[in-house]
Amino acid sequence: MISFDREVRTPHSETYTILDDGEIVGRVDLHLQGPNIHATLCTTPDASDDRVRELIDAVDEQLAMTADPFREDFIVTVWKGVPAGVYGDAEAGDDTISLGELGER
Repeated sequence: MISFDREVRTPHSETYTILDDGEIVGRVDLHLQGPNIHATLCTTPDASDDRVRELIDAVDEQLAMTADPFREDFIVTVWKGVPAGVYGDAEAGDDTISLGELGER
C-alpha cells in the first residue's frame, strides 16, 4: 500500500517521501500555484509506466485532492534515478554530506 511521510511543509509547497509497504520508492514535491498544483515525482530507474501511473494516482488521491479539490490542473514532472545523498550546510551526520565535504570526495 502506498503511503506518504511528510518531510517539509510551507504555505505553498510540501515534500513527501513515498513508501510502499514501508519501503522507500520515491519522493514528491508539490507546489500550489493559484488554481494549479505542480508536482515533481522522483522514483526508481526501473519503475514501469504502470508503476509511475500508480504513484501519480496515489499522489493525486491522497495529497493533491486534499490540498485543493477544486484545482484546475495537476501537472506532474517525473524523474527516474537513484538517491545520491542529502546535502546541507550543517555538519554532516551519518546520512548527510555537508557542502564543505563535496570538494573532498
